[in-house]
Amino acid sequence: MSARQLPLPLPHTPDYGAADFLDAESNAAARAWLAAPQSWPQGRLALWGEAGSGKTHLLHLWARQHGAALLAGPSLRGPVMASAQPLVIDDADACAEPIALLHTINASAERGSLLLLAGRTPPARWAVRPADLDSRLRASLAVGIAPAEEALLQRLLARLLAERQLAVGEAVQAFLLARLPRQPGALREAAARLDRAALAAGGRISRTLAMSVIESMQADAG
Repeated sequence: MSARQLPLPLPHTPDYGAADFLDAESNAAARAWLAAPQSWPQGRLALWGEAGSGKTHLLHLWARQHGAALLAGPSLRGPVMASAQPLVIDDADACAEPIALLHTINASAERGSLLLLAGRTPPARWAVRPADLDSRLRASLAVGIAPAEEALLQRLLARLLAERQLAVGEAVQAFLLARLPRQPGALREAAARLDRAALAAGGRISRTLAMSVIESMQADAG
């Protein structure tokens, strides 16, 4: 008897292409400031917004456009500025060593290089840190990405499903949007779970399957 082959989900890599970013009123201010780095006080900008709001996508686009190095805050240890190259730090509010972020900000200012930071909340609300770092962050220009509007959520869900090559009818998409939290992060999680559920079920994505995904997310949220 041959062993049954189980379908395995393929890893999903987000596409950070310029054509894949969804422009909306909620991210207009962020896009405007990113397009004018010459106007950043001290050459520094802090971008903030909830998970899934598009921060990381914008960071990748800006880094490519300006030839910037892109680092993750949790992996930041020790000063990293060795040249005047622009620098981008994603999840800067979760730096492993706050003192390393302070040294990086100071080095960036001394070299006159651009520094773009990103976190989920405004810098003034980031975790406890050295007083000098607190003052540097509070002095940074901070621009937020507003909560996504209904039209953006609709476009985002359709895009997320298409990226995973999931065929989901408009009625089922509307069913999902009416029941999921109004947050981009929740839509991303729902798309990932739908992908796994459809693969396991070996069938089309029905309203019943969509409801099972919604219920699983609600159960995990407690």
